[in-house]
Amino acid sequence: MVRTKFKTVDEYFSTLPPNKRSILKELRKRIKQAAPKAEELISYNIPAFKFHGLLIWYAAFKEHVSLFPKTTVNKAFSKELSKYEVSKGTIKFPIDKPLPFGLIAKIVKFRVKENIEQEKRRITKRKETVSR
Repeated sequence: MVRTKFKTVDEYFSTLPPNKRSILKELRKRIKQAAPKAEELISYNIPAFKFHGLLIWYAAFKEHVSLFPKTTVNKAFSKELSKYEVSKGTIKFPIDKPLPFGLIAKIVKFRVKENIEQEKRRITKRKETVSR
């Protein structure tokens, strides 16, 4: 089987059935609202956003929609995520239930803050290395 190599998010969306396409379009919109300066891209052949590094990935599957934040999200939001299937770096939301957009926005904002803090640490470390 030949697997399509997507170049754009819209190209990825075009391969989805209408119900999943509309869910992912709404998810995309909500992520953009939570991280308006984030840049959209395809990474690992699925939609993603980056802002001071990769922020979050998302994709549609047969029975669910997955968010792929960093593993720190699982710990930070363990209580809110307890009713969903969660594994290392993956959160699965059932396709037949409304997505928890409020929670997703909080996760995205958490990731934005996390990436900014990580960037600041890298810059500080670089400055310390250069000044030695």
